[in-house]
Amino acid sequence: MITRLAKAGLAVALSVTTLTTGAVLTAGAAAAAPAAKAPTTKTPVTKTPTAAASTSAQHVTVSQSGNYPGGFFKTGNMSASWVSAGTADLTGPTHFTVDLPPGVTTDGAMFYSTPYDYTFTTTLSPDHRHLEAVLTGTRVVGKSEFMKLNLSTTPGVPITGVITVTAANPNDTGPTGHVSRYDLGTGGYLPATVQAAPAVTGLDTTTGPGTGGTAVTVSGSNLAHGMVLVGGVPAPGTCTDTACTVTTPGGSGSAPVSVVTPGGTAAAPAGFDYTGAAPPAPPAPAVTSLSPATGPVAGGTRVNVIGSNLTYGTVAFGGVPATHVSCGPSFCTATAPAGSLPGAANVTVTTAGGTSAPVTYTYTA
Repeated sequence: MITRLAKAGLAVALSVTTLTTGAVLTAGAAAAAPAAKAPTTKTPVTKTPTAAASTSAQHVTVSQSGNYPGGFFKTGNMSASWVSAGTADLTGPTHFTVDLPPGVTTDGAMFYSTPYDYTFTTTLSPDHRHLEAVLTGTRVVGKSEFMKLNLSTTPGVPITGVITVTAANPNDTGPTGHVSRYDLGTGGYLPATVQAAPAVTGLDTTTGPGTGGTAVTVSGSNLAHGMVLVGGVPAPGTCTDTACTVTTPGGSGSAPVSVVTPGGTAAAPAGFDYTGAAPPAPPAPAVTSLSPATGPVAGGTRVNVIGSNLTYGTVAFGGVPATHVSCGPSFCTATAPAGSLPGAANVTVTTAGGTSAPVTYTYTA
């Protein structure tokens, strides 16, 4: 079933697809919001206390705010917000979790951010109290985004307990700023905490077909709120404090396995060995247009690359890699490198499916 949700004043509607299993909800991008904040229709909105600065070049911080249910109000909403807070672009998959206390549920998350130069997927647990999201794309320093959740309560169950929001990225080596907690009982935010560093002790299965789909249990400690990467690719599943149960993505050869948590990243002592044929390559990327299609030979122009099958792509101008590249299924953003001379340069996008046919970008004097 596909439901379209429109936000007043936004030019583009948010499309939310719920699979028939009731366990997975995938949210696409919608029009941009000016800041990570929740509507102000009930009580004043406050935010999580600011965490100490990190020494990691790539760093993400998370917070939450909202019109939480409580007292007379039996329903509410909240926003889980994050910021690229390091000194370098945040790259790779960033994992978020939202955990709700007993008696509080959500029907999923809505994510607002433009341009659409990323992939964003969410998974909702059958009891509607645990949500996981993975955002893959380059987020430039200072980029702020949020996902919004509607909250419902169960009649007869006291509105108490803690809402916990976490963030984790494998390239973020500073553990601060990754956990936000709000106490529904007291109506206040709890002090910032740091999750203990994870440790992985082993896998119960270390081989499986290249097409993926193998169930694997990763054992260890401090794995709560974790994301398992197999060959650098997120594996769908869930983690408790002592184990993650996931399904392998497709791959080939021997792939390293790691668990990324708000407390850091831990590598497994052994990798996962893919057997048999590798999965088929994804469709080749195609580029249809650039906006703008011209810029100074000195470089530095932010260019939108429009096309198809662009996910996880890299962009090159005249064979020179672009910087600050982030790609979604049909849209990339990239900063043009300097050109050698004024004139035409071929722009291409390369993915696991190949390299696109070139389109022309013109460097001006």
